[in-house]
Amino acid sequence: MKKLVAEILGTYALVFCGTGAIIINHETAGAITHPGIAFTFGLIVMVMIYALGPVSGAHLNPAVTIAFAVAKRFPLKEVVPYIMSQSVGAFLASLTLRFLFPANEFLGSTLPAGSEMQSFVLELLLTFFLMLVIIQVAAGSKEQGMFAGLAIGSTVLLEAMFAGPICGASMNPTRSLAPALVSGHLEHLWIYLSAPIVGATLAVGVWWFFNEEQNPRFNHK
Repeated sequence: MKKLVAEILGTYALVFCGTGAIIINHETAGAITHPGIAFTFGLIVMVMIYALGPVSGAHLNPAVTIAFAVAKRFPLKEVVPYIMSQSVGAFLASLTLRFLFPANEFLGSTLPAGSEMQSFVLELLLTFFLMLVIIQVAAGSKEQGMFAGLAIGSTVLLEAMFAGPICGASMNPTRSLAPALVSGHLEHLWIYLSAPIVGATLAVGVWWFFNEEQNPRFNHK
């Protein structure tokens, strides 16, 4: 129960602060700026990892939870409860933002600036690199683990900085699903539900390649 509450709180903070920055930037005619939005996403991910990582691992992202399960670094029976908790946190955050900014049309929804395929490929690659960083630092040495929040938050910041204006740099199905449903803008949602999961799962394959002893196919113990 503590793990699930931590995932609710962490995902709530991520969506509230991240999409909140997008909304407030729109409401204030650009006061936050695009770099400010990218920094907000990166920083909230970093601080939630340090705050809640010891409790739940601070996945905050269904794609991350699924990828950890595929890598056999997370119990399969906990996947659905984690994803449900992340969804609850994200929806509560979007509902809070709807209450605070009722006139805002999109509530920070992720929408492609170009073609759907362009954003699909971008989201896949962004999540691939993000998950590769996550699983490397999470499954690495204790020294690596101490810097996990900084490494993962910096990756989110970097990818949001350069790719955000084109695809939204969601990298997180729940982060996109909640504002889309609450705002009613479901167009292009399939991109942000599928691409992160595919990208994160592909990262597991590369992690297995780098760490062959972790691959269940080669682990005969």
